[in-house]
Amino acid sequence: MSTWLTLETALEALRRNVMRTALTALGIIIGVAAVIVMMALGNGARAAIEARIRTAGTNLIIVMPGSANVAGARTGQGARTTLTPDDSDAIARQVTGIAAISPGASTRAQVVSAMGNWYTQIQGASGELQVIRHWDTEFGAFFTDADVARAAKVAVLGSVVRDQLFGAGVDPTGQTIRISNQPFTVAGVLTSKGQSAIGQDQDDTMVVPYTTVQKKLTGNTYLSNMTIEAASPDEIQAVAGAVSALLRERHRLQPGEADDFTVRTLEEMTNVLTSTTSTMTWLLASVAAVSLIVGGIGVMNIMLVSVTERTREIGLRMSLGARKRDVLRQFLVESLALSLAGGLAGILLGIGASLGVSQLLSWSVSVSPASVILSFACAAAIGGFFGLYPARRAAALSPIEALRYE
Repeated sequence: MSTWLTLETALEALRRNVMRTALTALGIIIGVAAVIVMMALGNGARAAIEARIRTAGTNLIIVMPGSANVAGARTGQGARTTLTPDDSDAIARQVTGIAAISPGASTRAQVVSAMGNWYTQIQGASGELQVIRHWDTEFGAFFTDADVARAAKVAVLGSVVRDQLFGAGVDPTGQTIRISNQPFTVAGVLTSKGQSAIGQDQDDTMVVPYTTVQKKLTGNTYLSNMTIEAASPDEIQAVAGAVSALLRERHRLQPGEADDFTVRTLEEMTNVLTSTTSTMTWLLASVAAVSLIVGGIGVMNIMLVSVTERTREIGLRMSLGARKRDVLRQFLVESLALSLAGGLAGILLGIGASLGVSQLLSWSVSVSPASVILSFACAAAIGGFFGLYPARRAAALSPIEALRYE
């Protein structure tokens, strides 16, 4: 029997019981749609995380103080006071492959204006932070290196802080605010960046010269962090290694002695977050794939029922010259046609459901061709696997016994 005739016969058999065929395919449809939706949500979440990380800047390397050991008790990261502005200057001079570096000294304080007050993060930095973070100003301008050198009382406000102190959309450039009862002049307002990859509101902050934080607000001489931008992505790991080696030398750490600082790259943070999201995506897709298996079992049950109902037909065909492989191929094609039709319908339903979730819930979704191909291939494989047993059972029937079947 030709392939075309086999396909035509199989489709005719499926058309005889349209309702049963549709209900059988429903399991495959739901399974394929569920896999596509779950993977679309996971891919969308990963893309959103990567986009948020990119808002922090590119080619970033973060240096922070390490933990300390006090009477046998190990404190958390950031407890050391060994990072200094001299370390930052030495890194800028001696490490190649650095595009920009900004020392950091942070604190939190109540900020007061003539219209309101707000408790927020005071981020001390150099003027290069704007270049590193690619953070434009909505109003005014960022402070200069001269402001850092003289520890000027100037501040650049995040949009959330501006809204709380002066009102939404207001240009407060040149206005005076008070931090710890000291007057500061507003130099400008930063454009909005939204939340970071870890959920922190990047706009709920204000940036002042790090020297001002040290001398006017905290009295500390050490740094709370250093933000470094490598000249290119290819140099990130080399720069991070060179920074670690230089700091160990400057801090006189002996071989085998633990670092008193921590060097982290944006690439590491991205990999951790995206790998976690990928794991969750595949976990959800695996759970959704269970419905595909359930659908495959439904296909096998219906095909077994079909073999029983058509026993006399099978016997008649075999008595007229049909070979066992012809019968096997016919029922296998029926199973595959049922699964593939369900797979196509499931793809359309899955894409539509993903777009619907994105519109209704404002979630980030991304339907990838890989997820569509994977789910369709799974539907075809399930159709072939679960259709093989009924097909072999039909092919194994004896023509004489099949003709006698009532």
